[in-house]
Amino acid sequence: MIPPQFGPEAAGALAGPQWLVSRRIAAAEQAAAGSMPTAQEEVWRYTPIGQLDLSRYTLGLQAGAPSPVSGSAQSTLSTPPHSAPPAIVVDTSNGHLCGVQFPSEAANGVSPLHHPNNAQPTTGAQPTTGVQVRVLGEGDADLAASVDVDLFAQMNAAFSVEPLLVKVPAGTDVAATVLVRHWIDADGVAVFPRLIIDAGPDSSVQVLEMYSSSDVNAFVSPVVEIRAAAASRVGYLAVQDLGPKVWHIGSQVCHVGSQAHLRASTAALGGDYARTRLDTHLSGRGATGDLISLYYGDGQQTLDFRTFQDHAAPDTSSSLLFKGAVDDSSRSVYTGMIRVRPDARGTNAHQTNRNIKLTDDAWAESVPNLEIENNEVQCSHASAVGPIDKDQLFYLQSRGVPTNTAKRLIVSGFFGEVLEQFPVSEAVPAVRTRLEAKISGLNQHE
Repeated sequence: MIPPQFGPEAAGALAGPQWLVSRRIAAAEQAAAGSMPTAQEEVWRYTPIGQLDLSRYTLGLQAGAPSPVSGSAQSTLSTPPHSAPPAIVVDTSNGHLCGVQFPSEAANGVSPLHHPNNAQPTTGAQPTTGVQVRVLGEGDADLAASVDVDLFAQMNAAFSVEPLLVKVPAGTDVAATVLVRHWIDADGVAVFPRLIIDAGPDSSVQVLEMYSSSDVNAFVSPVVEIRAAAASRVGYLAVQDLGPKVWHIGSQVCHVGSQAHLRASTAALGGDYARTRLDTHLSGRGATGDLISLYYGDGQQTLDFRTFQDHAAPDTSSSLLFKGAVDDSSRSVYTGMIRVRPDARGTNAHQTNRNIKLTDDAWAESVPNLEIENNEVQCSHASAVGPIDKDQLFYLQSRGVPTNTAKRLIVSGFFGEVLEQFPVSEAVPAVRTRLEAKISGLNQHE
């Protein structure tokens, strides 16, 4: 059962427009009527979900200290001369807004973040036209779709304090990245971030969302909604680098329209148990969805991905590439489903998951699936779990490369294919640096 601190009364006490309050209460009632998932359910198979005790957590009622990196976007994005700084930087702390930056001229075409209750502190220029980045308010009910893929998505609908909206008007190209950073530093807090990306027809935008924390016990359950209208181009990257005692259970739900192109990616590096469910609905003819992710587990971590590529219209395409490594006693779980519906003739869908097992005690599960209801399709799935390739290791050793160094080079190169395809290229150096720090732990096994 859901503990009383996550009941309808708590949901109704959160501030917001009446439509949002009503929706929160309804979602909390729905969650309270349900039950906690178990590992006996197929979608939760291989997971430690039975160890989750929600009674240990309470809602964060106020913002904590700002993130150590909230003072500057430079710590997140590399900005060489050819790369523009972010269009806007939004910082949250324990689920509450704590700051907004408009880095110099990059803000052109971005409306200032509007808070329905109180204005939030901002820095830099604050233009008033173009793409909107704001907290949901009056008149936004049609922009927040119902996402109830599991109990935790229902809880997010009930307890997301300040849901954020990135709304891109038709025909608008947002040249610089929209950056959203979430920081958690309160012990025992439950945080429910929600981000909606609504890209109008023939528009383009790229969004980077980051999750990090201090060394606290916390529960983080984000939901991301992405709606890519006809002929739009959307790039999204989530970087999850939470502390080793944080539970993370999130959902990404994407709807891709006719001739639109979505590239959604994730880098999962932190957390105790960290799970992301990705539902990608290709609902318009000619829609394309590319899913690219990397993950690296060490210590006692469990990193879990569940993906659904749902082809509901003709001539749609999807490509999934997930690569992971498990070290120490960590575990990874990947289960994926490509579904081709009866009317989705001409579908071109592919799914690839590859894993490196770095120690005898590490474990990786990889379960790709296909469900095809139309004959005129091209579909494939592939998965692999194994140790570092002995031939590659021998090749480097035979040329004088020390064993430890050779292993690190092989694992680093293994992830290069994924990093090259991330939609927010400015974030790649920071992700690579964090990944290399984890890979350096391979020295401990020699």
